[in-house]
Order: sequence, then C-alpha cells, then structure tokens
Amino acid sequence: MRLIVDADPGIDDALALYYLKARADIEIVAIGTVHGNVPVRQATANALRLAERLGIDAPVAMGAARPLAQPLKTAEDVHGPDGLGGYAGDEPQRSHTTESAAEQIARLARKNPQELDLLAIGPLTNVALALQIEPNLPNLINRTVVMGGALNVPGNITSHAEANFWHDPEAADLVLDAGFEDLTIVGLDVTMANHAPGEWLDALPNTNYVRQILGFYADFYGSFLGKSGFVPHDPLAAAILLEPDLATYVEDRFAIELTGTYTRGKLVADQRFLAEGSPFGRDIGTTRSKAKYAVSADGARFLDQLRDAVTQP
Repeated sequence: MRLIVDADPGIDDALALYYLKARADIEIVAIGTVHGNVPVRQATANALRLAERLGIDAPVAMGAARPLAQPLKTAEDVHGPDGLGGYAGDEPQRSHTTESAAEQIARLARKNPQELDLLAIGPLTNVALALQIEPNLPNLINRTVVMGGALNVPGNITSHAEANFWHDPEAADLVLDAGFEDLTIVGLDVTMANHAPGEWLDALPNTNYVRQILGFYADFYGSFLGKSGFVPHDPLAAAILLEPDLATYVEDRFAIELTGTYTRGKLVADQRFLAEGSPFGRDIGTTRSKAKYAVSADGARFLDQLRDAVTQP
C-alpha cells in the first residue's frame, strides 16, 4: 500500500505514524501538515522530527495555516505547547518542501491515478484545497480514510462536534460532498469506545518516547474522562485503513452542520428508516455519495498492535 498522510502532529498523529512505520507493507510516499492541534509551522516541525525519528524517507509539505472560513484555534491544552507533550526536542535537520500540502496531494494523485490511499487525520483544509486544484481528485485517489465526526455520541471539543471537523467545518463538508469513491470516516463513536487504559500506558518502558509524549495527553484525558489512559483517535484510523475488517460500519450520506449556534461542525446523516414512497425526503440529498462510518472495532487486537508498533527498536 502506498499512502499520503495528511496530519496536524499532535500526539495521536505521532502514534499513527508509529503504527504505519511498523508495517512493512506500507510505503508513506508523502506527509502533509495542517493547522489543528498546533499552528501549521509547529505541526510541520513535528512532522519532520517524527519522520527523522522513525526513518520515514518521505517529503513533508506544509499546508493550510488556517481554516477556510473561521478564525484559527489550536489545541495546545490537549497536546502540550509544542504539540508533543513537551518532548518535541531539537529542531529538525530536514526542511519541508516548497510546494503546499494541497499541491502535493493533487500532484501525486494526478501522477499515480488510483494507486495511492489518503489518510487524513487532521482538519480537512488541505484536502478541500486539493479539490479546488484538482476537481477530479475523488476519482484519482484509491481509498480515503478520514478521522473525524461524532455521529451518535457527544463531541469532544463541543457538546456536538468532534475536533477535526470543528476546526474547519466548511472544508469537511466540501470533502464529504466531493464524491470520493471509497471513503471511510472514523469518528468518536468508535475511537471513544476503544479507550486505552492506564495499564496499557504503564506497561511501556519508562524510557520509551511514546510513553513520554503520552504523559501530557493522558493527563488531559484523565481530567476530561475521569479515568486513566487516553483515546487513540488517529492510530485507530490508520489501523482501519490498513485492516478494514478491524471495524464494522454503517453506510450513509453525510454532511456537516455549518450554521447551528450549538451544533456547528457536527457530522450529520439522515438515519430515519423511510418506507419506499414515504412523503418525507432525505435531509442529506441523494446527490452526495455514500461513505462508510465505523461504529465498532476490535479494540483488544488494535491496542496489541499499537503497543507492538511503539515498542519496536
């Protein structure tokens, strides 16, 4: 599998890269960065640091510095002032490329039609911009997995919205309306249900880098959820991309609420069971392509895989 990763590193983004790097059958051909967990320049530096640490020989392109239609907001309270729990470390030795992350996605998709998968684990601004550069992008990408949304569970950044979609609702809705042929959404319905307990973290060696960066993240989730451990949002999305049978899904047409006072950024679908010929139409129009939404996963299998990935020499 050849893969473009679009991310906002970010502690759980780092875990996703560890997970991907541990798989011999994966080639990361490019990494793009976006605003979200931290400003995009910090996200880019972190992506370069992680690529160096993990030996990922792929270009890193800096992407969108702000959302399409709202002010920038970041999440250092979740990921630490440097985005990696205070353990970002020295400045990276490599530099990012001169093209933007959106340009990188469009160029690689044109050059390799139906040969590349896309894993988007940050706000979808870069993917939305890539669609403006190459409107045929949905037909050029093989499979797309997006981490975002809270369909039938509460949000994590507001009562209704999940963070990635809330950070750029317009971009997320544009992507969901673009017609990607094979699109899977991994949201809070499945990630929150696969919370990694404190025992999982305690079992990592004290000198392990992932254990170090997870300290800040776990402290946040302890205050948020009232129990030890953390929620592995992004690495679970990576795992589901690699092993679709890890999860179960519902299939529907999805959109993002853009105007609600309390619900802006919420993932929505018309889940009513309507009889044929019902006088009620679908709230989410039939012009949108269907996508799969993960609703359950084999958490024990995934957490074992993640532990193996982050403890590899």
